[in-house]
Amino acid sequence: MIERLAIIGVGLLGGSVAKAARATGVAREIVGVGRDLSRLSAALSERVLDRATIDLADGVRGADFVVLGATVFANESLLETLWPVVPRDAVVTDVGSTKAGIVNIARRLAGSRPVGFVGSHPMAGSDRSGYGFARADLFQGATVIVTPTEMTDAGAVKRASSFWETFGAHVSTLDPELHDRVVAAISHLPHLVAYALVEAVERFEPAALAYAARGFKDTTRIAASDQRVWQEIFLANRAALRPSLEVFRAALAALETLVDAGEPGPLEDALAKIRCRREALR
Repeated sequence: MIERLAIIGVGLLGGSVAKAARATGVAREIVGVGRDLSRLSAALSERVLDRATIDLADGVRGADFVVLGATVFANESLLETLWPVVPRDAVVTDVGSTKAGIVNIARRLAGSRPVGFVGSHPMAGSDRSGYGFARADLFQGATVIVTPTEMTDAGAVKRASSFWETFGAHVSTLDPELHDRVVAAISHLPHLVAYALVEAVERFEPAALAYAARGFKDTTRIAASDQRVWQEIFLANRAALRPSLEVFRAALAALETLVDAGEPGPLEDALAKIRCRREALR
């Protein structure tokens, strides 16, 4: 049982953590920390939070588990700020979509005082943002990747993993750099491509968007995601995103060559192979 859970950033993911914690009873007290008390009022009125504050030091005081629920760059800055004041026996984790940056900051800060930081990435979310879209069941059946290093306390890793498993998540472990390559391929690249596809249609034939049906809308749904969140993710993970874009361009060029050739057989064979790979995901 967590005595005091502090959640810094009570938006879609942080709010879903708070709701899941309340629903499962994993914490006796849930404290929300944000920049504006008025934006925490809904969670307080719904009794998802027991207390709210805009003072980070006050919010983590006495906490034995802390979740950084803000954006990628904000979480990195928050980790530096809370490191000197968070209780020594607390576990600190985050929900960010990139891991190498924040893990490197934790490595550097560990020289000043030991803190049980464990990077986490819940592979769950929405194209909507904000506490109003938070759900207690958001992590049910989802994958959460934790990214310990050789310096991470084994007890902290166990506590962080158990935390997510309490919400019904499946926990996997990757090193931070491999994590960033994996999510560049299966998350960040698809988001960037979805944005580009909408832009391409606008440039090619703007009138076509009025006739967009389910296929186009399904394919580009994630292009409706919060641009403030995703510009940070793209920039934070650009070291892994850049080579994934190069491979995507090559794959698209190969299909373009087959279309230009006008021969149905080779094109159908290529599409059939790709279809088999996609069907294996079901």
